[in-house]
Amino acid sequence: MGRATAVNGALDVPVIDISAWADGTAADRAGIAGEIDRAARTVGFMQIKGHGIADAAAHAFAAALDAFFALPMDEKKALRSPSPGVNRGYTPPRTEKLSLSLGVPAAAEDLFEAFNVGAEAAAFPDLDLPAAHYPANIWPALPGFREAVEEWCAQAGGLARRLTGIFAHALDLPADHFAPFTDHSLDVLRMNHYPLPEREVVLDRDRMGMGAHTDYGIVTVLWADRIPGLQILDTDGRWRDVLPEPDCLLVNLGDLLARWTNARWRSTLHRVLPPTDATGRVVRRRSAAFFHDGNWDAEISALPGCVPAGTEPLYPPTTVGRHLAEKLGGSRAGNPNANSPREAARLRAAKGD
Repeated sequence: MGRATAVNGALDVPVIDISAWADGTAADRAGIAGEIDRAARTVGFMQIKGHGIADAAAHAFAAALDAFFALPMDEKKALRSPSPGVNRGYTPPRTEKLSLSLGVPAAAEDLFEAFNVGAEAAAFPDLDLPAAHYPANIWPALPGFREAVEEWCAQAGGLARRLTGIFAHALDLPADHFAPFTDHSLDVLRMNHYPLPEREVVLDRDRMGMGAHTDYGIVTVLWADRIPGLQILDTDGRWRDVLPEPDCLLVNLGDLLARWTNARWRSTLHRVLPPTDATGRVVRRRSAAFFHDGNWDAEISALPGCVPAGTEPLYPPTTVGRHLAEKLGGSRAGNPNANSPREAARLRAAKGD
């Protein structure tokens, strides 16, 4: 496995232009796949340029996100999910501890608020999918909100599926290798907001905006304000700042892809500190993570080409549904997950800034 590098304290997250993937030459495609492979081995994060998502879709989505989080708290709380196991609806501030998804306790609840939508069973009428894994969405009565959010899901989901095709090429697999594992994928869009506090003006940055965690699924497409806060744990165990470049979307790999590749590719620990300016004053920050997680019933086991001869896979087989239930049982229900020992050990060993 390679090593990530940092410049002036900030992690070097490669910028990869994929605009030539569809119509480029074989050399173009090989070059893009090689860049993806290097980033996946060393950082687990990449900045995707040439993604083809129009600015208009991003602007409409950002306006919808702002309109929702500006609602009175009582109206937002009316849109909470019926139980922690239902990954839909509104999550108020200070109700989650994402580090528990790795089985690592946190001193206090995370500061962010969020709103989740995702794949519904009704979108796959020809399949008998369990409502527990594909629950109905909860929508606010905001004009244009659903349309803007669904359009962003379509755009981010299209990019995620395009990336899995590039992943297959980079791993020397058939171009459609991941299709049978993702044709009714448990995709979720989580819209995050780090609000200005009502009374606190200066916050202790040791208190988490969003606690340290790895993402759970295959690949995440992240839209975020260019405001400091996001940090990635590098290969030396130090937290490094990451700020997205203009016209790029941050993309990171999740636990299921790390399991598939037998840790050849990284699912990287990351966190969000309370976003502040140079004086420590809290500033507002928004982000939205589109999680492409795979079919609930897909079995994930190490790809043969990723397991060295004479060795056993690092992870036992699991299903997407079982894995996600264990992770969400930690972050949302407060039950520490005991099935992420490698990631938890790295988090406990992490060094300070």
